[in-house]
Amino acid sequence: MASSCLTCISAILDDMQLLEDLCPKTPLWEDELIYLRTSKMFLGILSTFLLCVRKWGDDDDANLGGLAVRMKDYISKLGQAIHKFYLTSVEDGYSMDLETCIPDDLVEEGASLKQEIKDLYSSSRLSSKSLVKKDDLMDVMDSLLESLRYVCLIDVLEDDEDQELWEDLQEKLTFLKNFICFVTLHGIDDGQLGPLLTHTKSVAVNTASNYLLWGFRSFWLEKYLVRDLLPKIIPVEPEVHRTCFQALIASKISRQPYEKKDEHIFRVFIDTLLIYLWEILKTGACVMISLKDRLKMVYDGLRSLRIILKGNPDVFDEKMRDLTGLLLCDAGVVIFSLSLNEIKDGSVKEIDLESFHDFLKRIKLIKAIVAEKYPETSSKFPRTNELGFIDFLLKYIGDLTNPDAHSVALSNYPIHAIHEELVYLRSFLGRIVELRNEDQELQALWDRVVEVAYKVEFLIDSLLVGDILDSSSISFDSVEEEIKNIKAAALNIFDKKTLDLNVKEATKRPNNMPSRGSMPIINDMIVGLEDEATSIINRLTRGSSLLQIVPIVGMPGLGKTTLAKKVYNNPLVTSHFYTCAWCTVSQVYHRKNLLLEILTCIHSKLPEKISEMCEEDLAAEVRRGLLRTRYLIVLDDIWDAEAWKGLEASFPDNQNSSRVILTSRKYDVAASRDEGPHFLRPLTPKESWDLLNMKLFPGKDLPPPELCKLQMKIVEMCQGLPLTIVILAGILANEDQHGWKELVDGLSSRIVSNTEQCSAAIELSYKNLPDNLKQCFLYFGAFPEDHEHTAEKLIWLWGAEGFTQKTQFKSAEDVANDFLMDLIHRSLVIVSKQRSIGGVKACRVHDLLHEFCVTKGKEENFMRLVRGYDEIYTLRVPRNLRRLCINSKPEHLCKSRLFAPTIHSLIHSDGGKRQS
Repeated sequence: MASSCLTCISAILDDMQLLEDLCPKTPLWEDELIYLRTSKMFLGILSTFLLCVRKWGDDDDANLGGLAVRMKDYISKLGQAIHKFYLTSVEDGYSMDLETCIPDDLVEEGASLKQEIKDLYSSSRLSSKSLVKKDDLMDVMDSLLESLRYVCLIDVLEDDEDQELWEDLQEKLTFLKNFICFVTLHGIDDGQLGPLLTHTKSVAVNTASNYLLWGFRSFWLEKYLVRDLLPKIIPVEPEVHRTCFQALIASKISRQPYEKKDEHIFRVFIDTLLIYLWEILKTGACVMISLKDRLKMVYDGLRSLRIILKGNPDVFDEKMRDLTGLLLCDAGVVIFSLSLNEIKDGSVKEIDLESFHDFLKRIKLIKAIVAEKYPETSSKFPRTNELGFIDFLLKYIGDLTNPDAHSVALSNYPIHAIHEELVYLRSFLGRIVELRNEDQELQALWDRVVEVAYKVEFLIDSLLVGDILDSSSISFDSVEEEIKNIKAAALNIFDKKTLDLNVKEATKRPNNMPSRGSMPIINDMIVGLEDEATSIINRLTRGSSLLQIVPIVGMPGLGKTTLAKKVYNNPLVTSHFYTCAWCTVSQVYHRKNLLLEILTCIHSKLPEKISEMCEEDLAAEVRRGLLRTRYLIVLDDIWDAEAWKGLEASFPDNQNSSRVILTSRKYDVAASRDEGPHFLRPLTPKESWDLLNMKLFPGKDLPPPELCKLQMKIVEMCQGLPLTIVILAGILANEDQHGWKELVDGLSSRIVSNTEQCSAAIELSYKNLPDNLKQCFLYFGAFPEDHEHTAEKLIWLWGAEGFTQKTQFKSAEDVANDFLMDLIHRSLVIVSKQRSIGGVKACRVHDLLHEFCVTKGKEENFMRLVRGYDEIYTLRVPRNLRRLCINSKPEHLCKSRLFAPTIHSLIHSDGGKRQS
């Protein structure tokens, strides 16, 4: 009986999918789409429940048999009604709601079945059979987990707490399923797992029953039922817990080899162990520090293994698979040697030490095997402003060892001696700043000093927070010995090379650079392109009354955004449209943030709790705000057609000459848009020359002779690209005019294409920056593309990172403000908002400069930027990485359970929002 019901449900789901494909994808039909998807979810729940009845129902139970007959009849009638609706929709089009086509008596019958299922659940009739087979259990678990995943996907949950509860339920059920799959790889039979299988069956039946009641629209039950279920899933009963432990031991001592197909189970079991271990680490506030450190080492090892399995699958031969299987048994034994109840009570004392040490040996061996086949490049410490870092470290140590600091944690360590030796080595580095570029031995010694300085900082910070993970590999004694060896090598070099110890120390660019005034220069200077602007304005204010899309297309750095701003702020345009909005999209975007950005522009007062609305509600709100008004929307920097498709439905055609401007570097994004894209031309030679002159000598009509002599070469080199002109102006502005010719000759000889032209100009501009400005500039790569930085917050972050230090005459904030002004005058940073009293309120960098910062920051190990869940999930954190920057949804960061104990700075951005 249950089998025929399942077949019928499968046919209904096919019809429902066809109906979803037919249903119009417009805001008017949004409720219907939600109804279709919710109905599919309900049928999936029903299918899981019926599977439980088929596997474990009592054939002699008359009530259960009667319920199955009535359910079969109900499902059959429901299938007929839905199929009839589908045939009508195919013939006449999708013109009515499915819900109105379900007969009333069928709705009442469904309500009656709900009560019967509730009674069945309370009487526990599905728990009558004692024997539980693993294969039956896995079928039910697969069906149940598939249904649970669908609930989270279709956005029917009421709030974030509901979402978290359901995701937690999925994870805990997945834990049971994956654990059983793993331990049965080595021939562990159902009888050996009896208590665990019975426990898992009980959990599955309870979840399916409660889940089905919720599917019948008992929404008020949902949160409480899920919260009650969660603590019952993970096996804490002594008998079940002991069964898990014994199964892992049996798997470990088995001699049966693992097969290639088992690697998938390895992957999911690793995820399961990581989730379980993460819960222990979060819960165990009272766990001893030494035990907690060991558990962190297991967590770190499992995460490394997961990355190896995903990134290097071809390294897994039979020997590697057996090694991995044993390692996972070790990890499981370590984890199951603990009890969650003991952890919560704070009474847990120790783990299974033998398995813990076996785990460490095996993960070390696996890493060695992978490293031999795939050698990694050496993981260096950051190479940006190395002298500045050592200066910061010396001041840091000095503050900590000050008698007024009362730092008890450092009192038993040779901090004073290390500080004195580092002072000498810092002086030595100052003498070889220029010489090291031409001498490999000096460069090698330089690198050793920088590396040991970073080790000192790591040891001090770890000691202060009481969290040294592996003291066997690094200690104060070993570092002190290393510093003495480096000092001896430095003295030997001076003796051997007969260097003049009195050589004047290479000039350091001071931190307190002179301020160039509080008012920044104008970054978005618009020269020429009058004909381009006129053409766009005509397309906006004339022509068809229908809604039209006006794409502006051109290569990076050509000035698409600048032109769009010029048009957007033109009086003819602002007086023509009643509602205007500007939205920056970028390569990585979140639709919700884009909709909020548009709403902020079109509403003087935003609706209450708007940030809590889902994407579809926000899209509808945007559409309502634009109805019956002539509007202009600018979508700046669109990278793909999907971004446009996600917003298009929110822009109604009011037939009143509303317009949408798109700017993009890609033609295919703008193809087939009304009159077609507007291809932005490069600047003419005269316009290029005028822009360079205005940037270098604002307010002067005639440039100096030194610049006039280079006119033709500069114009030819820049090829009409405004960004290259602006960057070149920033470089020339900071060089002596007598050296301009040599600089331009060197740059022009390297350029063979527009792309290389811009890259070469950016690289040269970066190379000419003082060391202490390089790190401030690269820091812009830590945030999403097109992110607008509040100057006050940016200056605060620079100070927190140690980029700026107070001087005799200036505070650290004043020094940071000078740094920002210098970057602005070099045309590397754009002022996006100015204060009414003068100064910078907000700033940003061009997307090409942002791309440079990301690439150069990774190259110099200054930072690592990862985007989205997939990159976080597979991230292998370099050993000496200093700052990690993540651009993702907050839930993706939480779900990744990232473990990176050695990084100093973690910056998380959700789209354009920064959280650090």
